[in-house]
Amino acid sequence: MDEQKIQIVETLAIIALYVIVYFTTKYIINGALKSAQLQRARRKMVIKAVHLLTSISAMILIAGVWGLKQDEIAVFASTFLTALGIAFFAQWSLLSNITSSIILFFNHPLKLGDTIKVLDKDYPVEGEVTELTYFFIHIKSKDGEIITLPNSSLLQKTVAVVEYKDALENKKI
Repeated sequence: MDEQKIQIVETLAIIALYVIVYFTTKYIINGALKSAQLQRARRKMVIKAVHLLTSISAMILIAGVWGLKQDEIAVFASTFLTALGIAFFAQWSLLSNITSSIILFFNHPLKLGDTIKVLDKDYPVEGEVTELTYFFIHIKSKDGEIITLPNSSLLQKTVAVVEYKDALENKKI
C-alpha cells in the first residue's frame, strides 16, 4: 500500500474513534451528571466542553498522520493562541463574558426555565431564561421576543428571580 492510502486509512480510523468517543462520553457524562442531579443545561455545557477537547485532539492526530511534524504543530498552536490572545485583548469583554458564564453556571441562583427580572433603569427586562451560552443569556419575554444579554452585563445588574422552574415542577406533582 502506498503512503497516501495508509494516511487515508489512519484518518478514517481516527474519525471512527472520534465518533465512538463522542457518543460514549456523551452517554457516560450524561449518566454521571444525571445521578449528581445537575440540570440539563449544565450537562449540555459540560458535554460541549468535553467534545471541544476531543475535537481538538482528533484534529491534532489527523495533522500528525498527514505529515505535520511536532514542531510545526507547536508553531501552529502557538500562532493560533497568540492571535486568540490578541483578539481577547482587543475585545476583552469577550473574555469577561466567558468568565461570567462560568460564574453564572456555578454560583448564580438563576437556572434555565426560571422567570427573571433584570432591574435596569433604562431598559428593564423580564422573561424566562431559555439558554445560557458562553457569551449571552437568552430571555424569552411575555410577548415571545427572545432578548439576549451579555453575561458580563447580567452580573453587573440586579436580577430578581420571579419564579423558579423547580417550584413550578413541584406544584404539578
